Amino acid sequence: LVGPPMYVSAMKTELNWNYSEVTEFILLGFRTPPKLQIFLFSVFLMIYVVIVMGNTSMIIVIKLDSRLQTPMYFFLRNLSYLDLCYSTVIAPKTLSNFLTNEKKISYNGCAAQFFFFALFVTTEGFLLAVMAFDRFSAICFPLLYPVHMSQKVCVQLVMGSYICGCINSVVQTSFTFSLHFCQENRLDHFFCDVPSLIKISCVDTFVNEIVLFTLSAVIIITTTTVILVSYACILSTVLKIPSTHGRSKTFSTCGSHMVVVSLFYGTVFFMYAQPGAISSPEQNKIVAVFYTLIIPMLNPMIYSLRNRDVKDAVKRILHVRWPFQ
Repeated sequence: LVGPPMYVSAMKTELNWNYSEVTEFILLGFRTPPKLQIFLFSVFLMIYVVIVMGNTSMIIVIKLDSRLQTPMYFFLRNLSYLDLCYSTVIAPKTLSNFLTNEKKISYNGCAAQFFFFALFVTTEGFLLAVMAFDRFSAICFPLLYPVHMSQKVCVQLVMGSYICGCINSVVQTSFTFSLHFCQENRLDHFFCDVPSLIKISCVDTFVNEIVLFTLSAVIIITTTTVILVSYACILSTVLKIPSTHGRSKTFSTCGSHMVVVSLFYGTVFFMYAQPGAISSPEQNKIVAVFYTLIIPMLNPMIYSLRNRDVKDAVKRILHVRWPFQ
């Protein structure tokens, strides 16, 4: 700044006021009447309880049953863990905000919430690709499957998914929370997410939007390519099976995964890879509810109801614990 001392001092004061960082955010959440807030609290609480019970049950059943100690169920157990983690990052704060007028979250709390949410969601995307590769190896190369998907390889693939998730989370969090928010701290959302944070920033966010779009596109394209190529090869192999029963049985092992992939990538694509796809904040929140809470609730149901091995494992565990039943 160049000019008379009094002018320079005034300019510095104005800049300091304009760029004074916020220490907390207000999560506006769902703009509904107070009576409806109680109803939404009840609905969200019920969904979260089902998430915790469903995913915890899957983890316990897979852990306890010796017949489920295979790569496919090892990945499924990790999927349940991720669903449990990223819904827990969002749900407790959302539930508490339904019951209070001061829907506040600290700046550091907001950053932590976003970091762990981005970590777990991105890791889940890569894990779904790993699960598709696992089915490809099992169906297309059954004789080499024990070598391709040894315990060491499975652990490395899961760790690689977490590393990719961590890299994306660190980059996204660093770019997002390097923005200036001036004195605007009202987030039109029920949790701290990139699009909402970018919207209230008082500085140019072009670079942040490019980073968000680029990383989302790279992650989605990479993982969906693995999934599509894997299932293309699976389809080609299955069609060569002469027995109709054999084809049906092979497809059934992939059906649950295909449903989960469709639900997960469909919502994530609209949220992060198409900046103008969602026209209003309320639509944004509805889609966000779907992939933060509904999908983690549905995943255990999809895998347990469509999976004879899991249902048989539950029966065996219940029989051992309560033999009189």
